[in-house]
Amino acid sequence: MSERELPGSCGELGELWSTYCSSHPQGKMAPPYAGRWRTGRCFWMPKQCDGHWPMSAPHYRSVAGTTIFRPIRRADRELLGGGGEKEGAGRCRAVLPQGDWRYAANMTLQELVNQAASLYADRKAVWFDECNDKPPTFYTYATVVKLAMELTAFLQKRCDQQGKCEIGLYCYPGINLPSWILGILQVPAAYSPVDPDAPPMLSTYFMKKSNLQYILVENDKINKFQMSHVGWFYHSSSTVGHIGLTLFQLSSSNTELNEQVDNVKSKYEPFKAVGDSQPGYTACPGQTEVKTSEGGNMDVGQKYSLAYVLHTSGTTGIPKIVRVPHKCIVPNIQHLKSVFEITRDDMLFLASPLTFDPSVVELFIALASGASILIVPNTIKMMPVELSAALFHRHRVTVLQATPTLLRRFGAHIIKSTVLSANTSLRVLALGGEAFPMLNLLKSWKHKENKTSIFNLYGITEVSSWATCYKIPEEVFSADFRTDFPIPLGSPLLGTKVEVRDTNGSAVLEGEGQVFIGGEERICFLDDEVTVPLGTMRETGDFVRVQNAKLFFLGRKDNQIKRHGKRFNIESLQQAAEDICKVEACAVTWYQQEKLILFVVPKDDLEKRETLKELQKHLPAYAVPDELVLIKALPLTSHGCYDGLVYVLQSSDGEIHWTFVTADTVKSSAVVDPSSGLVYVGSHDQHVYALDIYKKACTWKLHCEGGAVFSSPCLSSFPHHLYVATLGGLLLAVNPVTGNKIWKSCLGKPLFSSPHCNEKYVCVGCVDGNLYCYTHSGEKVWQFSTNGPVFSSPCISSLTKQEIFFGSHDCFIYCCNMEGNLLWKFEATSSVCGTPFVFQSDDLKNKILLAAVSTDGKVWILNAKTGTAEGVDKLPGEVFSSPVVWGTKLVVGCRNDYVYCLDLYITGKKNS
Repeated sequence: MSERELPGSCGELGELWSTYCSSHPQGKMAPPYAGRWRTGRCFWMPKQCDGHWPMSAPHYRSVAGTTIFRPIRRADRELLGGGGEKEGAGRCRAVLPQGDWRYAANMTLQELVNQAASLYADRKAVWFDECNDKPPTFYTYATVVKLAMELTAFLQKRCDQQGKCEIGLYCYPGINLPSWILGILQVPAAYSPVDPDAPPMLSTYFMKKSNLQYILVENDKINKFQMSHVGWFYHSSSTVGHIGLTLFQLSSSNTELNEQVDNVKSKYEPFKAVGDSQPGYTACPGQTEVKTSEGGNMDVGQKYSLAYVLHTSGTTGIPKIVRVPHKCIVPNIQHLKSVFEITRDDMLFLASPLTFDPSVVELFIALASGASILIVPNTIKMMPVELSAALFHRHRVTVLQATPTLLRRFGAHIIKSTVLSANTSLRVLALGGEAFPMLNLLKSWKHKENKTSIFNLYGITEVSSWATCYKIPEEVFSADFRTDFPIPLGSPLLGTKVEVRDTNGSAVLEGEGQVFIGGEERICFLDDEVTVPLGTMRETGDFVRVQNAKLFFLGRKDNQIKRHGKRFNIESLQQAAEDICKVEACAVTWYQQEKLILFVVPKDDLEKRETLKELQKHLPAYAVPDELVLIKALPLTSHGCYDGLVYVLQSSDGEIHWTFVTADTVKSSAVVDPSSGLVYVGSHDQHVYALDIYKKACTWKLHCEGGAVFSSPCLSSFPHHLYVATLGGLLLAVNPVTGNKIWKSCLGKPLFSSPHCNEKYVCVGCVDGNLYCYTHSGEKVWQFSTNGPVFSSPCISSLTKQEIFFGSHDCFIYCCNMEGNLLWKFEATSSVCGTPFVFQSDDLKNKILLAAVSTDGKVWILNAKTGTAEGVDKLPGEVFSSPVVWGTKLVVGCRNDYVYCLDLYITGKKNS
């Protein structure tokens, strides 16, 4: 058994023991085995039964057997690598006494944190790094608890609790986040995270369906919140001191709110049959329950029982509300603390969004152990270079729980050189939420001298959070180990029961079936459930193969197709392809339900014909693909979907003419060179590409020196330059014919804005709050400063040759001249991220007008010369899209998944 060093003396362990005994429900008590504790040799040694790995959980009973713990004996010393050690030598490990693990698992989340805070008051609990010029900030455990108590006292005075209070939290991750969550829990109340970036319609549905009466809003998000939910909440003038929150209460008149909820239902109703289709971590398609113990229910109305309330994403069905009791999540925290061997010296990263319940595990594993949690802004999570520098250089993160998507986002180079390098700080990498990566891919990432322990986690939203865990044996990463070694889901975690059933509901001991998850008290309440029988099992929609009492993931229920009269899961084709040694990664698509296409990333030289023959050996005829396409990479979005494709469509009928694959996500719009017909597009793989769509070939590609290309390139005819902006802060001028760099300027901050130019200048916005202007030879002419990041691209129009229009995160729309002087600015009701559009129409009295949108959904029509408002409308969702006007029609996209076409006309003297 491997033991990790616990820093500190046995006096500190005795203090932990004293704290435990003092808080025991039977009052102060003498430790049952106190007489067996030796100076410097405080060990408990697990005895492993029935093939399960050691877990610091006395009397933990799994499906296959029981794991028991007992005090250490002298005979056990050789197992610890110290058979001849003297008294006082060795390493220390403190575990609760035998038989009392159930008491620890029945604690609340806030009790876990307060217990750790009483021991580690002066240790750093939370770090927040904005990854800019500002130094990282931190709070100690004492500060976290102090701020939490202030919030708790504030809420207890103002919230009508009645023992079952639920309070919303509308915020971005920041230094105060742990205090805010802890403050809500101590009311006691359940916290309900509401994502400020989610479509307002979905947030409205969640708040109404959850019956939220109160919501805490981060102070600098109040305007955004009020504009998204006009008239639904009111608040008093009191805020929570210096904690940065304002309390809102549901308005008594909420007819409009009910209408919005009905709109959400009608939107999602056509997809009601299936649940969220995220592999390995999914919302169930149904709510199948099986009562496995006679008598006894869990009641949602039980006082102080709930810890938090979440909702599923609703990507393929009506979003479900999931209410999670402390009894359901605390066993996860306690067990994974032991499995990952967390100590106070660890640094964990808050990788998951608050609306994804693994965030609870990340946060409370750290804060229940005296360890530190690192928090960064959401935007940094999308920047691999900045994120890796923060995690592994500045803060030396030791434990990372993440989706395979987040890991892949770093890119192979950073994973090899930093994340899984020989000298990485990372001690534990736990991957979950999606299908586990193939072993040969992991082996290619992991340095031969890397010592990081890698785990496979599996679970579903409805039984929050994780259900099983499997530690990848170190020997599988050796060069001579077989690459087709399958990775099982692992053993059930504390209190969790896992079953596999066939379509008739019968248990599957060998073969294929669907996974069901539950447990006596591992129960959550879904939607309107009030009582749930103890021992309820939830269907997952995930199918596995049971072999020698181990479960191997096959795929989602939703991924089954019927082909040549036979039904099969397309992921079986993907697995078969990835087992071929020359295939590094692959993806399968059932194109228009007619053609089965396999996309393959070849590892070495790979012949299509040879690969197809190999697949025919391993698959039935109906599972062999119709077409095999060799590509360079399979990039993934944050939702676990394959992306990075550039599509060329036939304008006549929309059919695909050609598909070009880049090595990462493509968010850039393409630009066409009328002189050559070449198409230019950027990618998050840090390249810009020149594509010949007629020859279906890449003419050239240029690496942009370490920065992803988020925005669209800009083409200048005279001189013939291509301008490219990167998230690494570079503005590049490129020869469009050869792909050679002409000049570059480093602005030091990410450029989400697309550069735009005229015959004299090229302009681009920057997140440092400035609009920059350059000559075509690369000389900076001027910069114009705003009070917020500039994500908007500058609008330079032939209708107004001397003006530049752009928006800023400070909620203003700006107009300046070509000398960089302000002509006018207009205050919108929210941030402006889209690019304004200048237009003129005979039907609108030939005025030169400006269309602009703010993120709260407002569409503004302004006089381009004066900046005065000529008209305004509001869409039912947030808007980050840029408007386009053709004649009297304005077209713009909205975050509610619709594109809107608005009619512009004159009513009296006012444009609408």
